[in-house]
Amino acid sequence: MLQISKTVSIPEDEIEMSAVRSQGAGGQNVNKVASAIHLRFDIQASSLPDRYKERLLKLSDQRISKDGVIIIKAQEHRSQQQNREEARLRLQELIKSAITLPKRRRQSQPTRSSQRKRLDSKSRRSQIKAMRAKVTDE
Repeated sequence: MLQISKTVSIPEDEIEMSAVRSQGAGGQNVNKVASAIHLRFDIQASSLPDRYKERLLKLSDQRISKDGVIIIKAQEHRSQQQNREEARLRLQELIKSAITLPKRRRQSQPTRSSQRKRLDSKSRRSQIKAMRAKVTDE
């Protein structure tokens, strides 16, 4: 079981993991050992609550495919077991980040000095532009 919160958890049979060879340089170990992990998690077919599913599907994350499948590749560590744990941890963090609501911004009033500075700079700028105008004798 992958524990997301106190009440929500994901059964292991909903998380599909497969071992693949790691990318990049690394010599013999990389070339012969499948230590990287591909984790696949289908959001629609999962037992997550509907609000979790909705929030996850609305995320614009490159790890979530158009079909609603989360794909995570973990290959930092040399051992397959450490990469498994890393992939599970990333899935857990992704789901937690989707469900936490961002703080609402409280609008603040501009200070008197900032208002005065803004108006002063506007009037200064308008004077500069007025000086650029052609001089006409009347």
